[in-house]
Formats: sequence, structure tokens, C-alpha cells
Amino acid sequence: MENRLLALRRQKRLQTLLFVALALAMVIASAVRTEFTPYTVFQGVGEMFRFVVDDFLPPDLSTFRELIGPALDTIYMSYIGMVIGAIVSVVLAFLAAQTTAPHRGVQVATRAFASVMRNIPTLIWAIVLVAAYGLGTLVGTLALIITAIGTLTRAYAEILEEIDMGQVEAVRATGASYFQVLGQAVIPQFFPGFVAWSLYKLELNVRSSTIIGMVGGGGLGFVIQKGLKLFQFKEVSLAVILVLLLVAGTEFVTSKIRERIL
Repeated sequence: MENRLLALRRQKRLQTLLFVALALAMVIASAVRTEFTPYTVFQGVGEMFRFVVDDFLPPDLSTFRELIGPALDTIYMSYIGMVIGAIVSVVLAFLAAQTTAPHRGVQVATRAFASVMRNIPTLIWAIVLVAAYGLGTLVGTLALIITAIGTLTRAYAEILEEIDMGQVEAVRATGASYFQVLGQAVIPQFFPGFVAWSLYKLELNVRSSTIIGMVGGGGLGFVIQKGLKLFQFKEVSLAVILVLLLVAGTEFVTSKIRERIL
């Protein structure tokens, strides 16, 4: 018995050593392939600092009025993308969750659809939509809606699958209809997670809208891309500062809403 335990320990130790060796080999190979070394990183930091100080600072405050419209567009795109995405995702989540799906086939098909929507990056959706709709905030809004549907459908479905089925069975035992069960046992448990994930998606949308804008989706991202092409770095600097303020403000507002509602 002792020999067997000793052999198992040796085998586990050997497996651990092999895993560590493999991980280390992958790190070395990746560093070589990407030309990553501490020296090159340190060398680039100085050049980056010089570029920011000499070309980006100070920001051109005279362009602030021109950036108000794009900043508002960024907020509008992020908000409507979250709202419409959340509404569609709630319906799909009830079809995708094991606890509420009407049929196994419907559940699998809905999850597959959400997976496709989620796994294609927002940037790719924006590029495809630009080809279809041209440049503008409509493209950014549609791209945010599509990715929101993929992300939120999965998140909402997982919330529905984690609810306490004891409450559901208790309400169902009283002879309640399907919609009465949803209203009295499912929705109250689902609501906190729904609010939390929706607000989190709003935060993600504000960040993503900048990248979308750089490929023609409108908002501050489009201003940043245009400024970089024209070497108007001081205007770009102000736009980047506004993006940071929007992200920070959105996180502050959503955190306060969570404290009030949840």
C-alpha cells in the first residue's frame, strides 16, 4: 500500500514538472516569436513618453465644443445598444436556459445563435456593417446591439439556470399558470442579476464604442481616428481624455444605480 502511494506521489510530481517545463517552453517560444525582451520594452517606454509629452500634450482645448457632439453620440450608442440588446436577450435567455426553455432543441439552437453573435468581435461586426450601411453612428449602434445580444443572452440564461427551483415548484403547486410562475417565482430571482449584467454591459459599450468609431462607427472613436490620420495629436489628446472621463463617469453612475436597486 505504501509503495503504491509512493508511486502515485512520484507520478504526480513528474506530471507537475512536465507541466511546468511545458509552460516555461511556451513562454520562451512566445517571447522569441514576438521579439519580447525586457530591454526592448524599456527602450520603447522612453520613446513613448517623449511622443506623448512632445506631440500629445497639452491637449487642444479650443476643440472642446467640436467634441461635445461626438461625445454625446458615444453615450447614445452605448445606451441604446445596451437597452435593445438587453430586451432581445431577455427573450432569448428564457429560450436558452435549461430551467425555462420550452424544448431541448430550442435551447440548443438559441445557445448556438448567441455563441456566434458573441464570439465574433465587435470590431468585425462594425467593419461588415460599414460595408452595408456606410459610416455613421447607426453602424456603431448596430454593432453594440449584436454583441450585447450574444453576451447578455448567455449571462441571463446562466442566471435563470441558477435560480432556486424550490420557489418555482412551490408557486406551481398552488395551481399557478406559466406566466404567474414567471412573475412570482422566476422574475424576482432573475431581476438583480439582470440589472447587474445590463449595467456592466453599458460600461463595456462605452469602451467598445471608441474602437468601433475608429473603423467608421461614429462618436469619439471616429474623431480619434481622423485626428491620427491628419497628425492632429493635440485634438486626439483631448478626445482621449473625454473617453476616459466618459468611462469613469459611467462606472460611477452604474455603481450608484446598483447600490440603489440591488
